[in-house]
Amino acid sequence: MSELDWQQSLAAVWRPNQGRLRPVKYIDQIALDDLLGIERQKQALIDNTRRYLSGDPCNNALLWGSRGTGKSSLIKAVFNHFSSEQLRLVEVYKDDLHYLHDIVDLIRDQPFHYLVYCDDLAFSAGDHSYSVLKTVLEGSIEAAPDNVRLYATSNRRHLVPQTLKENLDSKVVAGELHLSDAIEEKIALSDRFGLWLSFHPISQAQYLEIVDNLFADFKGDREELHRAALRFSAERASRSGRTAKQFHNAYATD
Repeated sequence: MSELDWQQSLAAVWRPNQGRLRPVKYIDQIALDDLLGIERQKQALIDNTRRYLSGDPCNNALLWGSRGTGKSSLIKAVFNHFSSEQLRLVEVYKDDLHYLHDIVDLIRDQPFHYLVYCDDLAFSAGDHSYSVLKTVLEGSIEAAPDNVRLYATSNRRHLVPQTLKENLDSKVVAGELHLSDAIEEKIALSDRFGLWLSFHPISQAQYLEIVDNLFADFKGDREELHRAALRFSAERASRSGRTAKQFHNAYATD
């Protein structure tokens, strides 16, 4: 039985040293309207979450792609959008995934729908802790609970790196590609996420649109603001929603 009062606590993080879920008092209040340039991904995750809350078929979701493009922000914004509809959020860090069975046991009998959120999910070569994740998602003797879905972000599409040797071990038989056993095992993890949403670097126009949204009340020279925003992104060799937010944090205090 969970120690939390889930009527009062909308979100929690796993604390392995304490062996418990700690309630989150101050939740990032990012809203869906704050996220620009990812309308397709936004609508897909909204639709999947709405089906989940309605008891209709839905999927675990993997949001993958370039850094700073809104993957984590979208999960938090979707949660905020639906938190009044019996949706709860549990954040688990990648290094604590071996506790995932215990965490699921704490929430599977609760009268709420849970999103288990794991940010920057990736596994290094030789790290086999992803096997725990595979069984929780689909492959255990115990059926996956209906009130738990995993929403994860990653910079890698298949979560686990593939080596050159593994690709060389793949072969074509009778005109069909047969992947090596090692690659098959690694792809089997990402395949358990039924919803894949890709995030790619944004255009200059999209970047400036985000800047304009952040500086909606700006009364100065808008063209100069754009030039400063472009210089800021060039210095970091990054053009993303995160970069625009960092520019706002720096420029707004000048």
